[in-house]
Amino acid sequence: MIAEPGQVPGSFFLPRLRSRMECPLRRRRVTSIAFSVLVVLSVAGFALFDGQAEVPPVPGHGETDVALVTLSKAERRLELLDGDGAVVARYEVALGSSPVGHKQREGDGRTPEGRYLLDWRNPRSAFHLSLHLSYPDAVDTKAADARGEDPGGMIMIHGMRNGLGWIGAAHRLMDWTDGCIAVTNEEIREIWSLVPNGTPIEIRS
Repeated sequence: MIAEPGQVPGSFFLPRLRSRMECPLRRRRVTSIAFSVLVVLSVAGFALFDGQAEVPPVPGHGETDVALVTLSKAERRLELLDGDGAVVARYEVALGSSPVGHKQREGDGRTPEGRYLLDWRNPRSAFHLSLHLSYPDAVDTKAADARGEDPGGMIMIHGMRNGLGWIGAAHRLMDWTDGCIAVTNEEIREIWSLVPNGTPIEIRS
């Protein structure tokens, strides 16, 4: 193409070249925005589902076979046992971010060891359903007082943080809690419906 008088050579093609260069950029920008919107809608949808899921009924004593809960920290294995010691259900778990050893103080990231009770539960937990362990007991509190430390507390068996239930079993790839025992949402719903308040839990290293 011959340039018109006063026209810079090649300038005829510049608008078309810019248009072709900008189109992929626009498409990438639109794709990025669309993906972000989908992520936000997905998370909102999962959060809505987590928040509105019907809470399973709380079992009474004698209504289920579960008489004891055990946790092997080394094996990341939680088991529900009947009165004869037979396994009723078994789950893989994630623990505190620093799981080795008995919990000593607030913020140490450890999951307690010893025998406690699952004494109450929270249907409106920040994590999908939760069952509370009776840590710290009198021994834990006395030991922490002697060290001049806060023993911590609010150790729970719980599901995923509300809105993140879609993570599912992938949460077990790392120990991520502050000392709690984490399972999937489906698993905590089953545990909730099988374990009465007051059930003992034994936690081994």
